[in-house]
Amino acid sequence: MNFSDKDINQIKSHGLTPQAVEEQTENFKKGFAPILLYKAATLGDGILSFSEEDRAKYISFYGEKRKNLKIKKFVPASGAATRMMKDLYSFVSEYKDEISTPLKNFPAVEKLLLNIEKFAFFSELQDKMKQNGEDLNSEYEKKNYKNIVEYILLEKGLNYGKSPKAWIVFHRENITPFEEHLAEAEQYCKDLNGRAAIEFSIQEDHLQGFEMLKERVQSKCEKNLGVKYDITFSFQQKSTDTVAVDMENNPIHDKNGDLVFRPAGHGALIRNISNLDADVVFIKNIDNVSSRYRQTTYEYKKFLGGLLLELKEKTAELLSELEKTDISRENLTYIYNRIKKDIFVSELKRYEDFNSEELYREYLKQFLDRPLRVCGMVKNEGEPGGGPFFVKKSGEVSLQIVEKAQVDLEDASQKDLFMKATHFNPVDLVLSLTDAKGKKYDLERYIDKETGFISVKSFEGKDIKAMERPGLWNGAMAGWLTVFAQVPSETFSPVKTINDLLKEPHQ
Repeated sequence: MNFSDKDINQIKSHGLTPQAVEEQTENFKKGFAPILLYKAATLGDGILSFSEEDRAKYISFYGEKRKNLKIKKFVPASGAATRMMKDLYSFVSEYKDEISTPLKNFPAVEKLLLNIEKFAFFSELQDKMKQNGEDLNSEYEKKNYKNIVEYILLEKGLNYGKSPKAWIVFHRENITPFEEHLAEAEQYCKDLNGRAAIEFSIQEDHLQGFEMLKERVQSKCEKNLGVKYDITFSFQQKSTDTVAVDMENNPIHDKNGDLVFRPAGHGALIRNISNLDADVVFIKNIDNVSSRYRQTTYEYKKFLGGLLLELKEKTAELLSELEKTDISRENLTYIYNRIKKDIFVSELKRYEDFNSEELYREYLKQFLDRPLRVCGMVKNEGEPGGGPFFVKKSGEVSLQIVEKAQVDLEDASQKDLFMKATHFNPVDLVLSLTDAKGKKYDLERYIDKETGFISVKSFEGKDIKAMERPGLWNGAMAGWLTVFAQVPSETFSPVKTINDLLKEPHQ
């Protein structure tokens, strides 16, 4: 592929090489093969459930073991509230008056306005309107529907249309998701010195706003909760961007002659996680917070943490056994049974697949010696998104989180397997980033680079193709040792539309 000197300089400024961009264009040409589902992970077969007594044991174990570990919470928080406000934008664009475009034609906005006093941001909305001499309690203003919605969306009011979700008041007492995540970090990330570390991945142009929010709420949270916070922000690295191509798979240039690069989805955040100085990392999306079920959420986070730490101890013990020089077939069979029982692995090759002690020992070592993740799973109640499955690739069967877009639904057998999913991925993960000796794993080694997403976008009036890297909890962690555990639906309270704030967990 022939790149101009200008192209090459631009590619290098992104932290990429011409060869890497050529590899990206090859991916556009060949596409990504669909994931081959082996079967759905279900309770007792891929998804673990525990008694109240066992959960209490793991919570206690986590409390004991966390004292000597570096623990951090990581929150993907770059998402703007654009989609959350989609119905409001449509209303502002289309609504004229009650005669030509009645409010009932906009059911989402009608629901919002009928319940406006139930939203936690209501008092702030009132204040913004008062500053401009408008009284939201007056009969005139109550019926001035478009004006109210504009005050929620636009700069004259709350400016939620251009704000990240982290800044929006979700809960009473003016509590934003940013503050809810700080409260969670105090519960399960605080160390012996009373410090809790949390990192938010954000868009670079939102940094100033996040710094202002941090300055406004950090000292208040520290005083109320008795903790000191180490709050950091990171950005999706430019070196993870992918080039955009035309419909013939040729890199495109904008009107200034510059190559067009696009952010490559949340899978690029594996680089951010690699840079964390932590033994254990908790991951949770910015909008998945609850005011009503906080305590339940805290308890299950500690439970998942305890389960992870016990699993890590058991893998370390088994790896130590495998290091012995006089290993025998009997010992290998014993370790095989221990892995099945203690690491909750249901799909694992047997000695008979190798018929060699040394080859089977290496297989078991590689199976155990890798990053570990415990993923909470909730019962599927119709939410869109990925789910837990056994996936088959190159003769190996492994537990993976799979998105609908990754499955060939034209294949009747694959569609049938996908529809058998009983659980849903709420993005509730606990990660172990270090090996038994405390050395950090190279997370890039465990990415399945043959997974990803290609979509058609519009640029300067023309159709183009864009590519996302393997998703953070999909292909980016495909090579991790994975355990799924059931958690209650109360721990999953996402806010995808503004009216989700009217649901019970947020009231």
